[in-house]
Amino acid sequence: MRKIIILAFASAVIASCNSKNSKDENNTVLTDTIASNEKNEPDDTISVYEGTLPCADCEGIETVLKIDIADNTFQLSSIYKGKQPEKNFKEKGTINTERGLEKDLDGTIYILNWDKPEKDQIYYGYYSKNPEKLYLLDRNKKIIKSKLNYFLELNE
Repeated sequence: MRKIIILAFASAVIASCNSKNSKDENNTVLTDTIASNEKNEPDDTISVYEGTLPCADCEGIETVLKIDIADNTFQLSSIYKGKQPEKNFKEKGTINTERGLEKDLDGTIYILNWDKPEKDQIYYGYYSKNPEKLYLLDRNKKIIKSKLNYFLELNE
């Protein structure tokens, strides 16, 4: 929304500087610019995180997590690489958030399947200073301490 306002202001300034246009033409230019920008602007409510998580008996788990905050939903895709045949799991469900990740009070925890029994819930979280890195959390909602990479990265 902020981008639209800034773009609208900039368009209005540019249009008003052009003395050849009448006021009606300026309004048309401004309206057309805003309308075309709204169609091309990405949806800020959807985030996609990707990465390869460690696997005990395979080469790694290629993981894609799509989070739609507006709808409180998620889609999780996991492909177990190196298995014959490769195992591919897809899951959809509801998501909820909690504020605070370990000592970072402004961090965020995503609870996948929050409306299901605790054994079916999956936890991911990020620190407020680095929201591009989403960590897989343990059952206690803590970052898994390991030399292996238990995180996904935001795909922009």
